[in-house]
Amino acid sequence: MTVTDVRTRRRTSEGRLPGAWGLGLLRGALEIKQFFRQRDQVVFTFAFPIVFLFLFASIFSDDVQGAGITASQLYVPAMMAAGIMSTSFQSLGISIAIERDEKVLRRLRGTPMPPAAYFLGKIWLVLVTGLLETAVLLVVGTTLYDVDLPSDAGKWLDFAWIFVLGLTGCALLGIAISSVPKSGRSASSVVVLPFLVLQFISGVYIAIDTIPDWMLNIGALFPLKWMCQGLRGVFLPESAQVLEQTGTWEFGRIALVLGAWCVGGLLLCLLTFRWKSRRDG
Repeated sequence: MTVTDVRTRRRTSEGRLPGAWGLGLLRGALEIKQFFRQRDQVVFTFAFPIVFLFLFASIFSDDVQGAGITASQLYVPAMMAAGIMSTSFQSLGISIAIERDEKVLRRLRGTPMPPAAYFLGKIWLVLVTGLLETAVLLVVGTTLYDVDLPSDAGKWLDFAWIFVLGLTGCALLGIAISSVPKSGRSASSVVVLPFLVLQFISGVYIAIDTIPDWMLNIGALFPLKWMCQGLRGVFLPESAQVLEQTGTWEFGRIALVLGAWCVGGLLLCLLTFRWKSRRDG
């Protein structure tokens, strides 16, 4: 190899753009920085599930008959699941729709940045906010409502895969639904309404044993119900299994459904995602 060949290769490597992974990390850092600069959004994101946990746990604080827990303890894992879906599905569904309407996506698509870097940046954002949301709710649950942290490493492993699969599936579903609103202004209505309905039929606000089976069966088609069930299995005693629809935690089925939503959500994103609004063609 001649000296000229070496210099040519060096110039080529120096002028090469960073890969999608490196740009995704940079994009994620930017997304996180922008998020925490919007103080009202930060307060709403982290305070919303905590306020609802406090309200429901204060109103329904009696012992749950035959389950060995209090109603307030039952709400802690449910609110954690809702918080995970809020920071992923709801956050991405609304923010991406607004960015599309404001032509931010169109401008990004015209840059050399690989499309994957944009989505990786969003995933880093929901990962950080989801972890913080969950940590805050765990602190509140353990200090105020006597929820015991698992002492078994296996339970923490269950928590890890439920969190990762649930967050990923909900994030992909949020990216997919961001193409439904006709404008950024209508994004909140389109995204929040189905999320609110799912919270009622998935065991977030109402105990599973009091929800009609047909509603539970509809909720079982979506990831929130299974995240609630899985997190109850992690943070509640085995005696609380009697409250579930089948009387067991069903971790295997939870993994199957959440994994299916990760695959299905990815397919939905590939089929429906648009860089331009409908007005732009």
